[in-house]
Amino acid sequence: MLSFYSELGWLPRPPADFNQQCRLLPDKPEDAGSVARRLASTALDENQLVRLSRTIQKLRGLNHSLAPLTPYRLAILSNSTADFLPAALSATAARHGLMLECVSAGYGQVMQESLDPQSAVNTAGANAVLLALDWRGLPLRFSPGNKTEADAAVDEALRYLEAVTTGIQRNSGAICVLQTVAASPERLFGSLDRGLPGTPRRVVDDVNRGIAELARRSGCTLLDVAGLAETVGLANWHSASEWNMSKIPFAQMFLPLYADHVCRLLGALCGKSRRCLVLDLDNTLWGGVIGDDGLKGIHVSQGDPLGEAYLDFQRYALSLRERGVVLAVSSKNEDASARLPFREHADMILREEHFAIFQANWTDKAANIRAIAEELSLGLDSFVFVDDNPFERELVRQALPQVAVPEMPADPSLYAAALSAAGYFEAATFSAEDLRRASYYEGNARRAVLQQQSGGIQEYLKSLQMEIVFQPFDETGRARVTQLINKSNQFNLTTRRYTEAEVARIEKDADCFTLQIRLSDTLGDNGMISVIVCRSKGDVWDIDTWLMSCRVLGRGVEQAVLRELIQRAHARNIRALAGTFRPTDRNKLVEQHYAKLGFALETEGPDGTTTWCLDVATAQVEAPPMTVRYVGFATDPAPTNSDSTNSINPTSRK
Repeated sequence: MLSFYSELGWLPRPPADFNQQCRLLPDKPEDAGSVARRLASTALDENQLVRLSRTIQKLRGLNHSLAPLTPYRLAILSNSTADFLPAALSATAARHGLMLECVSAGYGQVMQESLDPQSAVNTAGANAVLLALDWRGLPLRFSPGNKTEADAAVDEALRYLEAVTTGIQRNSGAICVLQTVAASPERLFGSLDRGLPGTPRRVVDDVNRGIAELARRSGCTLLDVAGLAETVGLANWHSASEWNMSKIPFAQMFLPLYADHVCRLLGALCGKSRRCLVLDLDNTLWGGVIGDDGLKGIHVSQGDPLGEAYLDFQRYALSLRERGVVLAVSSKNEDASARLPFREHADMILREEHFAIFQANWTDKAANIRAIAEELSLGLDSFVFVDDNPFERELVRQALPQVAVPEMPADPSLYAAALSAAGYFEAATFSAEDLRRASYYEGNARRAVLQQQSGGIQEYLKSLQMEIVFQPFDETGRARVTQLINKSNQFNLTTRRYTEAEVARIEKDADCFTLQIRLSDTLGDNGMISVIVCRSKGDVWDIDTWLMSCRVLGRGVEQAVLRELIQRAHARNIRALAGTFRPTDRNKLVEQHYAKLGFALETEGPDGTTTWCLDVATAQVEAPPMTVRYVGFATDPAPTNSDSTNSINPTSRK
C-alpha cells in the first residue's frame, strides 16, 4: 500500500505524451483551463508537477484565461525548506479546480512574517496562509516522567501558534491553515511512550489535540498532517537524511501526496468538495453479477471473506451518506434484478432508501450521470463515480471530465481505503445542516422527472483502439464457453444451456458454425465476452445461441459480431440468418436485439417468442472502429458489401 499512497494510486496514469500536451497547451488558450485540470487529474510525479506548473505560470504570464479554474493565492510559512512546495501545489491545485498562486516567506521567518503588518505574507493579498510547521519548528521540550514540565512545554508551543495565527488574521485577514505535527518514529520507552508524560510521543499527541482545539476556537482550518503521516507510516514519512542535507521536513516521495492534501483542503474552502457518490452495483457493491448469478450467487454475506470485503465498502458508503454525501446508483442492469439484493438479501448494509437516485438500465453511464445531475440540480463537478470496470471509468472521464472517477484496486477489500484516500469529500467545516444534505437532495430527486440524455461516444470508442478476436470453439476455450452458456442470463437470446460434453460435440459438428469472441482495448483484456452457435438448415443459418457479457455493452460488439456472421455466411453460400428471441424473466435487455440489427420480424408467439430473418446478400452493417483478428480459422472471410458501411473507420484484419 505504500506505493498506492506515494504514487496517488486512485488517479489514472498520466498520458504518454504528457510533456507534449504541456508544451502545446499555450497554443490552445480557449480551453487551457480545462486541459490543465484534466492533466492535473492524473497521478503526476514531482517532475511532472513542476512541468505542469511552469505551463500554468506561462499561461498566466500571457494573460490567458484559465477558466473554469478559480484564482486563489496561498502564502506559505515554514520552519523548513519550502522552495519545492509552490510548483507542486500550483499544479496539484488545478486538479481541485483552483488556479493557485503561491507566495513564500524566507526560511524560518514564521513569527517575524506573521507579526509584521508589512511583511511579504501579510501584504500578499493571500486568501489563505499555510503554516507548514513540523515538530522542529515549535518550542518543544521533553521531560519524561515530569507532567508539570510537559504541560508547560505543550502550553508554550500552543501559545506560539496562537500568536502566529492571531498576527496573520489581524494583519492580512487571510485564513490560517494549521498543520498537526507528525511525531518522530523513534521511541524512548517503547509502548510506554504514549502513556508517560513528557516523552516526545506524548508531548506531540498533546500538542496535536491543542492544535485541533485552537483551530476550532480561532476559526483556522485544520490540516491533519499527523494523520497523513501515520497512514503511510511515520518511519516512511520522515527522512532523516533529507532533513540533515536540505532541511526538508518529510520524504520527498510523498510530495505529490502532501500537495494533494493541501489542495483538496483549499478546494473545500472554496466549496469545491464533491457532494454525490454514484455507485455501480455488480462487482462494486457485491461480488458477481446479480442478473446472471441471482440472489444466492452473489458475494455479500457475513462469513464469506469476499462478501465481507464488499460489506466493508457498503459500510463506508453508508457512513459517507450519514455525514451528508448523496448516494446514487448507476448500473447496467434490469431494474428489478438490480433492486433485489437491497430488498431481499439479509446481509446488505445499503438499502434502497439510502439512494437519492436509483438508475438500473442499459443507457451509457455518462448519460445516466448527466441525468442524475439534472434531477438533483447539482453540477457535474459535485460527482464521484465508482465502478470496478475500467471501460466504464474511462468512458465517464472522457465524456464528463468534471466528474471524479477514482481508479479502483483489484482487491475489493481495499475499495473503502481507495475512496477514502482520494479525499473527494474533504470537509473544512461540519454542521448539522451538512447532516441533512442527503435528505434534501433525495427530496429534490422525488420531485423531478428523470431526463434521459444520450451521450455521443463514437470518438471515445475510436480512442480505445479495440481489438476483437474471432475464434471457433476449441478444447482450450471449452470450459469458459460452457461457463458463459450456463451463466449468462441477461444478454442471451435463447438461454439454451449446454454441458461441456455437448459443447465438445458442437465443436465437431460439420453443420454448426461457432465463435468464441474476445475483446481487448487500451484499458486491458476483457477476455472471452461472447459466444455464437449457428446451425445449418439448408441455405439458412439458424442462430441457436447468441450471448454476450454485459460488461462490454455499448461498444458495438453486437454489430461487429453480426458483420462477421454475414461475411462467414456469404463465404459458405448461406442465403439468410434466422434468429430467435425466447423471453425469460432476465433477458428483456435483448428483446429488440434483432430489430435493432436490421432483421425482419417473421413470427411472434403467444409466449413472446419471436423469430427474425436477415438477407445476407443485402444486409448493411455499421461496424464500430476496431481491429479484427482471427485465430484457428483455415481462411479469413472475404469482405462483403457490409464493409463499406462503416462510417467511422474501416475494420482492419490481422
